Amino acid sequence: MEELPKRKHIRLSGYDYSKRGYYFITICTDCKKTILWKNVGADIIRPQNISDDVLSDYGKIVKNAIENIPNRYTGVFVDRYCIMPNHVHLIIAITVPNGRIISAPTVSTIVGQMKRWVSKNIGFPVWQKSFYDEIIRNQKAYDEISKYIYENPLNWELDELFINN
Repeated sequence: MEELPKRKHIRLSGYDYSKRGYYFITICTDCKKTILWKNVGADIIRPQNISDDVLSDYGKIVKNAIENIPNRYTGVFVDRYCIMPNHVHLIIAITVPNGRIISAPTVSTIVGQMKRWVSKNIGFPVWQKSFYDEIIRNQKAYDEISKYIYENPLNWELDELFINN
């Protein structure tokens, strides 16, 4: 019997993903289906002020899930996000509120719960397995990622995840 290919580990080995810090997350829809926007031009939205007119009903559910992450996890907030037609970018911050030490959730727990909630509310599996992450280590990286998130809708047709369907 032919052995199936092994899935590549995409998390940093030995890193504590519940550690205080900022994390850049990209989550793609299953088969990169463009289901999160209505069929409109990308030049009319900005990531921090996403118009409900641009988002599909599925996109609105995703927006609700993202905006409710801080309500589900103490010491976690979404610093920036952008909903694209077939993927989502987030900067998630894990902090320690009021200087107290608490048990923080891992990035995988936060993203996994959000993905499950969205799929349950839509009624079918929406996402590809796993997600991409990058630990934001300094201000320069933060600034570059923030700019990328902000400009991503304007550059949709140049995006590596662009699928015209």
